[in-house]
Amino acid sequence: MFIKIRSVGLEEKNNTFEVSRTLKVLDLKQIICQRLKIEPDVQRLFFCGKQLENNYTLFDYNINQTSVIQLVVREPPVNQSGIEKKSLPNSTEEEPCCSSATSSTSDERTEDKSEESCYFKIGDYVDVKDSDCGFWLIGKLLKIKKDTKTVNLQDPNSPVQNDGLIYVVGFYQVSETTEVNLQAIRPHASEKIDFGRVTPGNKLLMNYNIEYPKERGYWYDVIVKEVKTSRRCNEVIGDIIVGIGKAVLKNCHLTFVDEIYTLKPYTLLVNRTSEDDKMMQMEPVMRAAPLYCIACKDNLKKCCKECGCRICGGKDNEDRQIMCDECDHPYHMLCLDPPMEAIPEDDNWYCPTCKTDENIIVGAGQELKNVKIKKSNSNRDWGKGYACVGRAKICNIVPIHHFGPIPGIEVGTSWLFRLQASESGVHRPSVGGIHGRDKVGAFSIVFSGGYEDDVDYGEEFLYTGSGGRQLKTENKRTANQSFDQELTRSNRALAINCNAELDDVNGAEAKNWKEGKPVRVLRSSRSKHSKFAPELGYRYDGIYKVVKYYPARGLSGFNVWRFVLRRDDIVPAPWTKKGKERIIKHNLKIIYPENYEEKISSSKGKRALTENFESNEPKSGPSKIEGNTGRMNKKIRITYELEPELKDLIASDTVNKKYWVECKDVLVNGKKVFLEKVEETFKCACCQDIVFNPITTKCKHNICKNCLQRSFALKVFQCPWCRTDLDKNCSMNVNKKLASTLLFLFPGYNTDR
Repeated sequence: MFIKIRSVGLEEKNNTFEVSRTLKVLDLKQIICQRLKIEPDVQRLFFCGKQLENNYTLFDYNINQTSVIQLVVREPPVNQSGIEKKSLPNSTEEEPCCSSATSSTSDERTEDKSEESCYFKIGDYVDVKDSDCGFWLIGKLLKIKKDTKTVNLQDPNSPVQNDGLIYVVGFYQVSETTEVNLQAIRPHASEKIDFGRVTPGNKLLMNYNIEYPKERGYWYDVIVKEVKTSRRCNEVIGDIIVGIGKAVLKNCHLTFVDEIYTLKPYTLLVNRTSEDDKMMQMEPVMRAAPLYCIACKDNLKKCCKECGCRICGGKDNEDRQIMCDECDHPYHMLCLDPPMEAIPEDDNWYCPTCKTDENIIVGAGQELKNVKIKKSNSNRDWGKGYACVGRAKICNIVPIHHFGPIPGIEVGTSWLFRLQASESGVHRPSVGGIHGRDKVGAFSIVFSGGYEDDVDYGEEFLYTGSGGRQLKTENKRTANQSFDQELTRSNRALAINCNAELDDVNGAEAKNWKEGKPVRVLRSSRSKHSKFAPELGYRYDGIYKVVKYYPARGLSGFNVWRFVLRRDDIVPAPWTKKGKERIIKHNLKIIYPENYEEKISSSKGKRALTENFESNEPKSGPSKIEGNTGRMNKKIRITYELEPELKDLIASDTVNKKYWVECKDVLVNGKKVFLEKVEETFKCACCQDIVFNPITTKCKHNICKNCLQRSFALKVFQCPWCRTDLDKNCSMNVNKKLASTLLFLFPGYNTDR
């Protein structure tokens, strides 16, 4: 298989490596060293967030085909013995201690001294603005310090200018203090105003809870816009000023109108009266504060697992409670399982819900856990084969249980490996010969001649069912027939495709075989007795139908189920003259895996892979499509011409004209490239599939209707592609012209969507 090594400064040409899945990480580092000249000791390899350790294989880390491994080059270790310690000058080694003691004493005296302000003095009660949320709290002025930096921090909307002072404020029943500038404090609002006197345009101090508007909250500045009075309740509708940048929450409904305060203006100390001094120095009545716990309404007698112990809900014995450092919930030490006798010495403690099991964590440089390592006693290097590689991509154009052709896969398309056919969606199982469900039917089969009873006539063939072999005991992929086959599982699925009543004893024959369910057929080059099989790889030969099925005695002496399949496809078969001309016309060369290096086999009589495929093309005489001018130009041969119906559909979709022009530019590269371009162009930004029931927005982007509805349900009214604002009440009309065009190009892609 092939993997990529990615590192800073590494060219794309040198980053592909052919390796085995059983290769050890240490050996991979040696291979990287040979090509990139980077020593293994300084290499650090990472994949999916894990550091690859030397003693493990690529299979242990689930590294597959085309996986990208990150290479980080660590700095080489420095020889500490060669570094001489430089001695510092004598003048810097010894410093007098008397000067520091003198300076510290002077600093303490400076800190004890308080500055004088023009508006406030020590002991005044003030309203302090929270720097994060913008609400106001009552505090007491404890000290005034000098700080000239605050002069440069001015708010143009404030009624006063910062005076170069810092105000130290303490709060009720709280030991901590806060330091603010002049614009963040003001005389505390103590004068209430009746609800009947509130008029639009007033700026007042009111209570509001941003998260729970029906509960008590903090105190904010409110600009009144409307006053509503009714028998049920009175409320004020206004704009609330919140946050550091004074953001405005518009049209908030404030229902707590029993306490409304007017704002006091700033007053100079020289203009204060004795009454003003008395009011500013008098301890005010505390305003209503938000509930700490909404669940129990701060009822100390009520058990609550939100604010009390998370196990018993009790609020007693606070000295025997421990807080989780992750979720901040309290737990009684005796309620834990097992009970905790003493507070742990570690600084961090996590509750049973938040604690992560240390046994499942694999740190950098640590060994993998034994449960994650798949043990094997075999020393055979089985990891080089392409069949051992997992799928690098999955076909999402049609669902997994799709009957009929796969859009974009032409009859005659060939792949070097079977896994590639699985990635394209033609035959999804990587090992099984029949892909189907015993209650639905069979979707595809691989005709590889693995059973001696298989007979191939081209347009019709006899196919032997699966089973009857002992494979599990030694993990085999093929073996001789050892017991009778039964009409179950995949055999039953293939029998359902026949247009007849199911008979699991004698079999059945279709009344009208063309009305049966279609089966995609792949022919393998491993078919030993078929002249219709490809010389190399796996080839898609079109749609077949089951004509009949019946039990019979096989060549091995055991009973087998035989199925007669007949071709029912309008496209000519690849082995016919017209089929070969069509393969040349559509440039259906064999498809190699990504990064696969073509190698000429050293075996006698074998040629390069490309030569093997070219042997399928006619070698003598010009074909009909070449005419008298000889072999056609490659560009003309592979150009895909749109069907007249498709041209009309594309022309009718005028909204997406620009996108269709871009898609038609690649028609010269064939139908497959054209369909890939259409799939990429009309991919939904949300589900990453081809748009279904497409809605074309005003910004000319296409999104699935269901995806856009889910986005609107989450109150995201923006285009998923460009973030253009969309009207939340816009009519979601499906672009039926685009939907019809995509359904014509990709028939069946709308199934189960």
